[in-house]
Amino acid sequence: MGGAALVWLALVSIPLYLLLATSLRGAGNYIVDGPLSIPDALTLENYRTVFEMGFHRYLFNSVAVAVCSIVIVVAVALPAAFAIVRSRSRVVRVGFGMFLLGLAIPAQAVIIPIYLIISRIGLYDSLAGIILPTAAFSLPISILILTSSLRDIPHDLYEAMAIDGARTRQMFVNLVLPVARPGIVTVSIYVGLQAWNNFIFPLVLTQSPEVRVLPMGLWQFQGQYTTDVPGLMAAVVVSLVPIFALYLFGRRQLLSGLAAGALGK
Repeated sequence: MGGAALVWLALVSIPLYLLLATSLRGAGNYIVDGPLSIPDALTLENYRTVFEMGFHRYLFNSVAVAVCSIVIVVAVALPAAFAIVRSRSRVVRVGFGMFLLGLAIPAQAVIIPIYLIISRIGLYDSLAGIILPTAAFSLPISILILTSSLRDIPHDLYEAMAIDGARTRQMFVNLVLPVARPGIVTVSIYVGLQAWNNFIFPLVLTQSPEVRVLPMGLWQFQGQYTTDVPGLMAAVVVSLVPIFALYLFGRRQLLSGLAAGALGK
């Protein structure tokens, strides 16, 4: 193992150790001995407190927001990328340019119009009110990734299927869907991370505890003058597990999709 790998391993391992060790310490032990001391006793009390505070509801809401956002983005971005790659229409090219323009617009810059739109259509303080803007802001980069992925498909394959009598829908189902799998996984993980870590949309577009998501739930461990650091670290560990499992599940496909996009194949 080279020196760079050891440095990388230390940079990853030390924060994870501190996160797990702190989450297994009592609040009194943490204050008395200091945050960097080696704990002399471990406890699962912080995790019990986390679930007693209703964190399972926040976990469910975050999973619902992430899954629905992924489904919407893939359902819209994949056909759009297919049309961009196959069509020579000027309308499609202009539409692609407008999607790329969305990459330059941060959510913070348009949060007031988003709030007004979500309120007018009656989705304020609902999970749908978080899902729709999250999916919308994930579409530009998702279409860009999938367009790069679909450009890998040789035109000869399309022509061969056309000679065999295949229609556009059959090309999409039998050719595009299997070949675009790495790109779809890459987009799914990207959208899932965006939805999981999103803070501004839940903060501005929701109010009730029933629709609170994980980033908002972490606030409960912060009081006016103090912060329950061991409890907060336990909540962070709980919130990390699903997204870490998603990354492990699609890691190879993610690297393959990112490499294809970086090389502009």
